[in-house]
Amino acid sequence: MSFEARLTRRQELKQKLRNRERAFGGWVSYPDPSIVETFARAGFDFIAIDMEHTTISLEQARHIITSCQAEGTTCLPRPVSHTNDIFKPLLEAGADGLIVQMVETKEQVRALIDHAKFPPIGRRSYGVNRAHGYGFDFDRYITSWNDASTVMLQIESIAGVENIDELLSFDEVDAVMVGPYDISGSLGLPGQINHPRVREAAAKVVGACKRHGKGCCTQVAHVTPEAIQDVFDQGYTFVILGSDLFVLWKWAEQTRLAVSQFKGA
Repeated sequence: MSFEARLTRRQELKQKLRNRERAFGGWVSYPDPSIVETFARAGFDFIAIDMEHTTISLEQARHIITSCQAEGTTCLPRPVSHTNDIFKPLLEAGADGLIVQMVETKEQVRALIDHAKFPPIGRRSYGVNRAHGYGFDFDRYITSWNDASTVMLQIESIAGVENIDELLSFDEVDAVMVGPYDISGSLGLPGQINHPRVREAAAKVVGACKRHGKGCCTQVAHVTPEAIQDVFDQGYTFVILGSDLFVLWKWAEQTRLAVSQFKGA
């Protein structure tokens, strides 16, 4: 896919998030690029790479980003930490933006912007790599990046919930993803994602995103039309659907039940 085509997809995603339009994302947790090539045919607006809870390396992420974009879909890695030695290689590899886990303070957001955006907005340094077409697209990339790239924060703790208005005060933040599992843990209710206190915390984030004009999403692990509708009914504007890991887990779980039934026959 040409640079202009990638830029168009990048801009379209950012605009959807900013306009609070309905959008859909997918997760990949395994490093084989053929998985993301398959997922890219499902009509997602973007695909996220989970590098926080997996062993996907920077090199493997580069292959996933390349395969994802080759199929015409934008790619947003979720790095394992907030450090520039993780952010920078992913951006240089051509990622369309970042999903940043466990954001709680405005200082963290400011540091993220510094790492993710070029001057004068941030402090990202200039270099040449795949993102710049190995030099052929350098000028177009550096002049379009700040306005086209996506910055998505994950709100996954009660501290993040309580500070949500401060976190969303930065114009460079395009969207938020609510992490109900971690929020439940921070409330002393691990795994109880439908507990009233967890839902109340999530609703506070949803309301703040509406006030600030930011997209807001959560993840549906077990995808059904009813589960997706519930997310939109709660006020979320987009949703991340399942993952390769969940697909295989559920298939293996169902297969185990079938096998055990015949083993006992």
